[in-house]
Amino acid sequence: RAEIKMENKQLRVLKLELSDAGIYTCKYGSQKVQTSLHVFKLTIFSDGHFLQNEVPELILMQNSPNPLPDLSITLFNSNNNRVIPKLEYETRQKYTVNLKKLEATDSGTWVCQVHSDSPLINQNISFTLKVLGFQNPDSERKYATVDSTVILSWRLNFQKIKWKEGFTGQLDWKQQGSANTHELFDFNVTAQGELHETKKRGDFLFEIPERKPESTAMVELPKVHFNHSGQYQCQLAYQGRHAQSKIELVVMKVSANPVGPLSRGANMTLTCQVSGPLPPNAYLSWERVNGTKMDIKNSKQHEVKLEVNISAAGLWSCHLIEDNDRKISLHYHVEEASVWINYVIIGASVGGSVLVFALACLCIINGISWQRRRQRAKRMAQARQYLLENKTCQCQQ
Repeated sequence: RAEIKMENKQLRVLKLELSDAGIYTCKYGSQKVQTSLHVFKLTIFSDGHFLQNEVPELILMQNSPNPLPDLSITLFNSNNNRVIPKLEYETRQKYTVNLKKLEATDSGTWVCQVHSDSPLINQNISFTLKVLGFQNPDSERKYATVDSTVILSWRLNFQKIKWKEGFTGQLDWKQQGSANTHELFDFNVTAQGELHETKKRGDFLFEIPERKPESTAMVELPKVHFNHSGQYQCQLAYQGRHAQSKIELVVMKVSANPVGPLSRGANMTLTCQVSGPLPPNAYLSWERVNGTKMDIKNSKQHEVKLEVNISAAGLWSCHLIEDNDRKISLHYHVEEASVWINYVIIGASVGGSVLVFALACLCIINGISWQRRRQRAKRMAQARQYLLENKTCQCQQ
């Protein structure tokens, strides 16, 4: 691993190892020159390939013919920002350095700066990190209304960092309020660096869009049901390690009781409901379009169901508001019953009242007649008894 250049008296050592540290002597005639070689070795787990949220461990080792110096270690990330590592001092020969939790944006060339005052050492050791992960937040929330179309997507960065080594992944769905997890599809990266996806669940209404941005795992719900809510978690696996990112899908629906046109003077209850718990900074709100402040009703904290009693027809809207921002809205049009329908309803009411009154009168008349017949029968029976008693007395005489 060594070669000598005679023209300038150089010794070139290739692929240095820690054991190459020592004192090297060059003799030329009666002249002799000595050089001390100090060797550093930086080791990175998994050859610098990591998943997001992992905490890499770096091991820095040194060897020298002289007493080993006490080193100070500073790290700079790919954006040349200083990173304060957690340094575990074991011996002067071996230093263990733990980085922070990695993010997808930490990919790139890092620098490990080694410094010593005695002897004077200022050595920069560069190393490359490839952090495979999601460009989405670790956890995000998405809102949808019943019967709408929603697309959930997870943006990976493997094309950006030119990650050509194989990894696998899968998309799981856990229904709101259920402990069971359902695998929707799995994927892997092909030799051409493209995602290949395989649908797993056949009884669930979803699609995998054909056209989508590069390095994106995507699922489309063409007609959202209320029970499609829950956690959709995309998980990556590489050499037994995992990274995941989840999207919480919250679905809204509205209903009315009773259903149908609102007749004059009648009331109706409108109900707005969401499928899952809301964050503390979110609430539901009913309002009548072009109405007054009296037509606005807000839910309390953590309420997932809001009812409002109305007596006025028109367009009513339920809003889900988070941080003073309307996330989704669902409208319900309350129709006013036509005039002839009102007349029919009034006539039916009046007719029903008359019928009830007539039946009541009939019942009273029948009751009076029955009472009179009963009294007449009673008097006749008393008369027959009286005559019978008088006839018996005459026979005795």
